Amino acid sequence: MNTEILSAVLLPFLGTVIGSGFVFFLKGEMSRPLQRSLMGFAAGVMVAASVWSLIIPAMDQSAHMGKLAFLPAFIGVWGGFLFLLALDHIIPHLHLNSDCPEGMACSLGKNTMMVFAVALHNLPEGMAVGVVAAGWLSGSETISAAAALALSLGIALQNLPEGAIISMPLKSNGMKSGRAFAYGALSGAVEPLGAVLTILLASFVTPILPYLLAFAAGAMLYVVVEELIPEMSAGEHSNIGTIFFAVGFSLMMVLDVALG
Repeated sequence: MNTEILSAVLLPFLGTVIGSGFVFFLKGEMSRPLQRSLMGFAAGVMVAASVWSLIIPAMDQSAHMGKLAFLPAFIGVWGGFLFLLALDHIIPHLHLNSDCPEGMACSLGKNTMMVFAVALHNLPEGMAVGVVAAGWLSGSETISAAAALALSLGIALQNLPEGAIISMPLKSNGMKSGRAFAYGALSGAVEPLGAVLTILLASFVTPILPYLLAFAAGAMLYVVVEELIPEMSAGEHSNIGTIFFAVGFSLMMVLDVALG
């Protein structure tokens, strides 16, 4: 695995690890405005990444289909959305600021289910990095190493606040800082794992690359709509999350176009 691909695979996980490390420096609970800002930023990055890094390349690779060039992207987005919807109903997890577990009934503790929620959130991000990297390795003319790195960097930036969002509440619930950090970092481990598995299957991925790019986009959009936006908007009205959504969206857009 060359340096560019290794960097693309590890950057998002590194972002989660660094964000989780905030637990050693910040005291007390994370304020609600800060939570909203971080959720909005993460949502903006994921939406922009879904469009510029995944859906548009999927349609570009299907240009030979003429007026039906949208079809692989359409099928892929719905496939990714429904896949995350199914996982959401199967995997036991607990969202931030919620006392009502989702998924199959189980005896897992609150802290473990919070980690599962973030891991479920991170799965499509790892898939996205892996699919784009696999596309570049396969020689696709519409995907460059810089594009893969831009996507990875954008996801790493939005993983910084996500790492803090998982580790800080765990500490507030009475968990020691070191353990809270470990749980937060562990929640991001699914990203490089998913990316590496996708890259190893690159030879099988190439024929259906447009579908897989859009699949990853649909999975990411599901997370935004089902989790990030509701959590960003819950409680008393505030525009702070909306503003940071625009910040995250704009930043990811610039990264993808400038570097890709």
